[in-house]
Amino acid sequence: MDKMKERSDGEMEAIDPDTVVRTHWGDVWKYLFFMSGSRVTADDLTQDTFVKALRSLDRFRRESSLKTWLMRIARNTYVNHKRSAWMRRVVPSAEIEPDRMAASAEKAYLAEAGERRVWELVFRLPDKLRETLLLEAHYGMTAREGAELLGIPEGTYKSRLSRARSRMDRLMEEEERA
Repeated sequence: MDKMKERSDGEMEAIDPDTVVRTHWGDVWKYLFFMSGSRVTADDLTQDTFVKALRSLDRFRRESSLKTWLMRIARNTYVNHKRSAWMRRVVPSAEIEPDRMAASAEKAYLAEAGERRVWELVFRLPDKLRETLLLEAHYGMTAREGAELLGIPEGTYKSRLSRARSRMDRLMEEEERA
């Protein structure tokens, strides 16, 4: 199942499917977890994403990076999943980074509670704003990369990002007053 990609010298070289999966599985899974809020859903959608991607690897036109292409497939897989009636929302636990250690049980509890509360607020954002915020904050995508991934103009992406930040600020202020 070797697919071809163009080298810098213009020659074609094979894209190894195993390398594609090993290199990008974690980023695709995290993106789908952040969007769905469920580890089980992220597992299922990540598998679906890679099945779709590997089946169509020969259609990868290199107009964007392989990672951006995979993330677009992941996004489309998520959108299709969301359209179905069986999506459930789950607030993620603080186990996103299981090797993170706190100095004391009290600090660990407070850190986990604070992180959980931030994620609850993130999940209150509309999907379009949450997705834009995650692409920028977690994946470090530029406005151009994020806009390309979402298939929207760069100005729209920047506007959504600004609205997402403003909405998070308001939600956090409301949380502090409560």
